[in-house]
Amino acid sequence: MDLGIKNKVALVTASSKGLGKAVAERLSLEGAKVIICARNKDKLLETQKEMESKTKNIVKALECDVTNFNQVTRMIEDIIKEFGAIDILVCNAGGPPAGMAVDFNVDDYRNALELNLLSTINLCNKVVPYMKKKQWGRIINLTSVSVKQPIDNLILSNTSRTGVIGFSKSLSNQVAPFGITVNSVCPGYTKTQRVENLAKYYEKSGKGTIQDFYDSIKKTIPMNRLGTPGELANAVTFLASEGAGYITGVALQVDGGYIKSLF
Repeated sequence: MDLGIKNKVALVTASSKGLGKAVAERLSLEGAKVIICARNKDKLLETQKEMESKTKNIVKALECDVTNFNQVTRMIEDIIKEFGAIDILVCNAGGPPAGMAVDFNVDDYRNALELNLLSTINLCNKVVPYMKKKQWGRIINLTSVSVKQPIDNLILSNTSRTGVIGFSKSLSNQVAPFGITVNSVCPGYTKTQRVENLAKYYEKSGKGTIQDFYDSIKKTIPMNRLGTPGELANAVTFLASEGAGYITGVALQVDGGYIKSLF
């Protein structure tokens, strides 16, 4: 299936590793002109080299902290200056620390909001005007299944990422007349460093071993396994395609059946 994104300009944030890296790589394999960004310059350049070798496509790497609005502004300006457009925007950021409500203060919540919600809002606000000019755009915001089924020890993520869903749905209605779609993708338990950290937190909290954590998680997933970054990337890439032009405002979980609700 021709996804129709060859030569489209795609910005994927927090993409030096994990889910962001998998998404950027998949878009590059489809022929998109991909820009990756992250805070760690060395890791970013390492990923750029690896991705170019695998996809046989040029990948641009820009050092950027998505919580720093000035850095984001400069990054967007640099991309527009070089490529003239941003057709696909994938908003991604690392998850806030694990813990219960009693573990955090107001500053911790503020930091989580800046990391997940405000960074998404700022990126969308910067990019949408350029998409409107082209009368075409795809925005995909990565969140978590915690927005549909809160996870007890992820109180910060439950709070900050849920706001992304409300913003995305509202924005989708407002930009639809310009040929722009806005969707959210909600990853379930996937084989990433983030989940490895959750397993370590589980062990540290005295609930059991790291293996106990994985065994308990698998029991909650009908497919009885964790997902792979590639599976998540496939879903995101389809939503970025020409063929997904009539899909907007949705929050799609990629979770092996973990979410039990109908909606």
